[in-house]
Amino acid sequence: MLVLLIATLLAGCSRQDADMVAVAAGAFTVGSDRVDNEGLKQRYGFERPLFINEHPAHRAYLHLFYIDRLETTNADYKGFITQTYHPEPFGWTQNGYNVSDDKLRGAHVANLRWIATDYFHLDLDVSTLDKPALLTALLKAQRARDALPVSGVNWFDAEAYCRWRGKRLPSELEWEKAARGTEGREYPWGKDWDGKKANGGDESDEEDALAPVGSYPGDRSPYGIMDMAGNVSEWVADWYQPYPGNDLRDTDYGMTQRVVRGGGSGLGHYALSVFFRSARRAHAVPTMTSSDVGFRCARDG
Repeated sequence: MLVLLIATLLAGCSRQDADMVAVAAGAFTVGSDRVDNEGLKQRYGFERPLFINEHPAHRAYLHLFYIDRLETTNADYKGFITQTYHPEPFGWTQNGYNVSDDKLRGAHVANLRWIATDYFHLDLDVSTLDKPALLTALLKAQRARDALPVSGVNWFDAEAYCRWRGKRLPSELEWEKAARGTEGREYPWGKDWDGKKANGGDESDEEDALAPVGSYPGDRSPYGIMDMAGNVSEWVADWYQPYPGNDLRDTDYGMTQRVVRGGGSGLGHYALSVFFRSARRAHAVPTMTSSDVGFRCARDG
């Protein structure tokens, strides 16, 4: 029995490691010395100066660690709440993703028509569809949502999921090294912005701004880690604190807000290229939820 238990645990670890990428020990560039020479703060009415909380650019050393190659998906997170009864994201109660496949299969055709229109908001005339056709459409919608990055989760939700998986949230420095490599790239793919490489959501309606994880092959870091510029921004473990040598007087520094890294699928001026830079530091109170903030997990090497 003990041998079987050990084998089961090792198999679980192997499945997790297969979806993780090793980031080798070594030094890398953190932060930047960039300044707002274009007057973006005044042009777009931002309250805070841009880039200053990234100062100064400096070198840091990290030991070997592992980080998820892809952002945590809805399907990943649904497995977590199904087994732990952790509260589901509020958005799932609004779009029907919280409805199980078995519940759909057991519903009367009239209820399925109501679910398809008023709950799932499917763009179909369901009035003449029979139950098999309705089920096909509804289950197809659910499978498409499975592959999207989970969003609408706060820091505590993200931390609980990673702990359940035997992992943890990445530190801010781990996230930045995984995105920029050792040479301090501006974007995961290199120096210059290319809006076609990452999902910024600027050409989509807010409802369908997210894309299946890993579906933008250009948004790939030097380690092969996907979606670190776009799709969803991501919670990391750290409190929002100044870098050593940073003299910005930011009232949000301290142990009240957690760091959020990476660009999301925001609209309007939030689709500006500067918001998808790998050195960018965002932050929010840990109870905050947003339709374009998710996470990925890491673990020690």
